[in-house]
Amino acid sequence: MKASIATKLSQLVERLEEVTHLLVQEGVTQDMEQYRKLTREHAELTPVVEAYQAWRQCDADIVTAHEMLSDAEMKDFAQAEIDAGRKRLEALEIDLQKRLLPRDPNDERNIFLEIRAGTGGDEAALFAGDLLRMYTRFAERSRWQVEIVSSSESDLGGYKEVIARIVGFGAYSKLKFESGGHRVQRVPVTETQGRIHTSACTVAVMAEADEVEDVQINPAELRIDTFRASGAGGQHINKTDSAVRVIHLPTGIVVECQDDRSQHKNKARALAVLAARIMDARQREAQAKEAAERKSLVGSGDRSERIRTYNFPQGRITDHRINLTLYKLDAVMDGDLFELTEALSAEHQAEQLALLAD
Repeated sequence: MKASIATKLSQLVERLEEVTHLLVQEGVTQDMEQYRKLTREHAELTPVVEAYQAWRQCDADIVTAHEMLSDAEMKDFAQAEIDAGRKRLEALEIDLQKRLLPRDPNDERNIFLEIRAGTGGDEAALFAGDLLRMYTRFAERSRWQVEIVSSSESDLGGYKEVIARIVGFGAYSKLKFESGGHRVQRVPVTETQGRIHTSACTVAVMAEADEVEDVQINPAELRIDTFRASGAGGQHINKTDSAVRVIHLPTGIVVECQDDRSQHKNKARALAVLAARIMDARQREAQAKEAAERKSLVGSGDRSERIRTYNFPQGRITDHRINLTLYKLDAVMDGDLFELTEALSAEHQAEQLALLAD
């Protein structure tokens, strides 16, 4: 084990002892906020320290087995113990390294999923609708809830732009690598000569912000306009100024929401999306600085970056960031994204482990 990792683990052992001591102090529950922080830290540190203690015990067992090698009667037994111990020690060390990896504070959050049709006109809009269905089916398989926040439908079906909120524990951790350019190769329904066309959509996955803790928006920096909703929705939604447009003046970010009859609900949804976009922009800025030092193996998540190709004639889906090709396009489009999401997470974890080793 590297000395730097061993030092870090020793510090965590000391910190767990300190937290344990604080939790048994008289009057610790008088400050409930501090008490919750301590109990959360204790719960996070305990499995790491227990794994480290198991590693130390295994290391000690190997040392003891080495001492028995000089005994002729125990030599074979001792060597077998050493061989088994080394394998277990290696597995325990890998487990410890994974436990030491920094946690993404957004992993457990709900998300806002934005899909926009790009090059390809009506076919791109149809593909945007297909992507929305794919993510909706994945959410259903994961027992999450999906609600449409805002949408702009195209003439032939599909969406020019659609924003959905996905509510479920771990939604961000599973879908955060979906941001980027998604390319489709297929024969459009509007194609009369059977030629394959290439179209594209962009996907943005943003963690839902806690309006109080994460993003503080100054009302003086907002311009809020109301207007009459367009498109389907019945007479009421089209005859009242229920649609809301929010402009964040410092960044120029614009959010529109018109899917609800209530102006109040549309405003609340628009502000929630705005907060997520601002937080996402800040995170991408920080990630860009880190990427200047070491480019992420799973891609920067830049909205213009082509991350995946969906080839319908060949039934093939390829993720270009990790060079993974699967011939199960129908299953993927029906929401079976688990193999893709797991592969992306594993690649990201491998990069983090490499950084930890450095």
